[in-house]
Amino acid sequence: MRHLKQGRKLGRTAAHRKALLRNLATALLEHGRIITTEAKAKELRRVTDKLVTLGKRGDLHARRQALQVIRSNAVVRKLFDEVAPRCAARNGGYTRVLRLGYRPGDAAAMAVIELVDIQATES
Repeated sequence: MRHLKQGRKLGRTAAHRKALLRNLATALLEHGRIITTEAKAKELRRVTDKLVTLGKRGDLHARRQALQVIRSNAVVRKLFDEVAPRCAARNGGYTRVLRLGYRPGDAAAMAVIELVDIQATES
């Protein structure tokens, strides 16, 4: 039995799941905090923490690896220039998931995922 060894499937195909997590990671790094379902937030933690670790490395290869996941040059620039230096003292755990309650329409558990030590930018 696999017992969730590879993460949550989120009811999607592999390609759809990969695209969803890319879009959520881009939004999280751009805005600092987003509201999504709890299961998506917990999966997004894995992706985002790896991206921040690449940002902390800071070399050209790490930047190119980040661009494979985040397709926006502006967000990758923000990751390497703003987010990674603020997380330089941390050895992981760059995101925080806070439960919000349940969505009225379908009773899905909702959560806020935010970058630790970074204020959310109002846009």
